[in-house]
Amino acid sequence: MPLVVMCGLPCSGKTTRTNQLKHYLESELSKAVHIIDDHAIGIYKNEIYAESKSEKDARSALKSAVQRKLSREDVLILDSLNYIKGYRYELFCLTKASQTPHAVIHCEIDPHQAAEWNKNRSEEDSYSQEILDALVMRFETPDSRSRWDSPLFTIHPTDELPYKEISDSLFQRKPPPPNLATVAQPLSSTNFLYELDRITQDVINVILDAQKTSVPGDKVAIPNAQEKVELFKHVTLAELQRTRRQFISYTKMHPMEDTSKIGNMFVQYLNKSIR
Repeated sequence: MPLVVMCGLPCSGKTTRTNQLKHYLESELSKAVHIIDDHAIGIYKNEIYAESKSEKDARSALKSAVQRKLSREDVLILDSLNYIKGYRYELFCLTKASQTPHAVIHCEIDPHQAAEWNKNRSEEDSYSQEILDALVMRFETPDSRSRWDSPLFTIHPTDELPYKEISDSLFQRKPPPPNLATVAQPLSSTNFLYELDRITQDVINVILDAQKTSVPGDKVAIPNAQEKVELFKHVTLAELQRTRRQFISYTKMHPMEDTSKIGNMFVQYLNKSIR
């Protein structure tokens, strides 16, 4: 499900905007909307934000709750401060791994107005002045130039939510491409790793044998490979084995069904690596 990250100072109207967006998406677009907020995981503001460890634990709990809910369907809104750019980046990475779009809504407000709104809250929902001031000082404003803060919608207290633009960013935009580390690797042949190890070692053995009688500049023919290894210099066993390990590590990340291509690919890799 697309992720909407609410962001703003304490008492900036994030929950109000969350409910407005939820109502629009459900009534106008018939989308299922799920909200994760501080109350959902039992966060009590003046206790959590009083010390860094408890605040860090709270962020981890919110992130875990988001991770459990993320999918390619419905909409998930995270209604919390989300004021640390590094944390917003972590949330962005979750959406990349799930291959779903995300958007950031920044509820921008003057700190003095936020303080006034805070005074009108109940004791349970309000921040102490000390904690409010500290959070205002630590707030890291979203920047649309950062990919984890884009698309960014900055909303002031008197603004109307740009519902159409927000919904388009969630449902008409392609999700960010996943990192290689998060992509499920394609199935390879059952003997792929065995063949990868055997073929690359055979190539190393052929090169070592050829170097006994060759001179720099010779080209060594490799069985079952179209290209030849170009020996611009004498290459030690240690160099060859190091290059072989690098090639194996890379190839494991990009396995193939046709193991007959391994030899030729390794020759190409060697020619680029041992010049």
